[in-house]
Amino acid sequence: MTIAPEQALGVVGVVEAVTRRLRARILDGSLRPGEAVTEARVSALYDVARPSAKAAIEQLVASGLLARTAHRSARVVAIDAGMVRDVYRTRTRLESAALRELAAVRESPAAASEANAEILALPAGPDPATVDPDLRFHTAIIDALGSDRTSRMYRSVLDEVRLCMAQVQGRRLLDAAVIGAQHAAILDAVAAGDGDVAAALLAEHLAAAEDRLVDALTD
Repeated sequence: MTIAPEQALGVVGVVEAVTRRLRARILDGSLRPGEAVTEARVSALYDVARPSAKAAIEQLVASGLLARTAHRSARVVAIDAGMVRDVYRTRTRLESAALRELAAVRESPAAASEANAEILALPAGPDPATVDPDLRFHTAIIDALGSDRTSRMYRSVLDEVRLCMAQVQGRRLLDAAVIGAQHAAILDAVAAGDGDVAAALLAEHLAAAEDRLVDALTD
C-alpha cells in the first residue's frame, strides 16, 4: 500500500494520493467511526513522511470526514442524527435554489439524466451501486448553473454527503427504482419550467433519505 516516493510525485502529489486512499477507506467502512487516524499510523501504512501524513489528515479534517479536538488524534467522524439532518438540509437549500434557476430557463441537465439512467438500469431494490450515480445526478444539477463558486460550495459538503449516503445504502434502506423515479419527476418539473414543483419534489426526496437514515441510527 505504499505511495510512490515524494521525489517522484512531489510532496503535493503524495499528499493527494494519501488523502484519496484514506478517504476511500473511510467511505468503504475499512476505517470505522471513532477510529483514530494518527500521523504515525498513516506514515507507516503508506510509507510516507510524517509531514505528508499530517497534511493528508488535515485535508480530511477540513472535509468533515475526520474530526480532531485539541491535543487529540484525528478520528473518523461518527455519524449522528444531528449531522445527517444538517448535511441533508444544506443539500436541500443549495439544490432547491439551483432547480428554480434551471426551471426558469427550462434547462434540464443532460448529465443528470445520464446519471439517472444508470440508476434506472439497476435491478429494483436497495443497491449500494446507486451511490455514485445518485451523487452525480445531484452534482450535475449544481454544475448546470455554470458557477465555479457554487460548485465549490456544494463540493465542500460532498464528502459528508457521500458518507451519509454510503451509510444509508450500507443499511439497505433505499430502492434504486424509487430513487430513479423521484429523480425523473424532478427533471420533468424543471423541463416544464415549474421550479416550485421541482424544489418540492427534491425536498421530499432528500427528506425521505434523511428520515430513513436517522431512524436507522436511532434504532
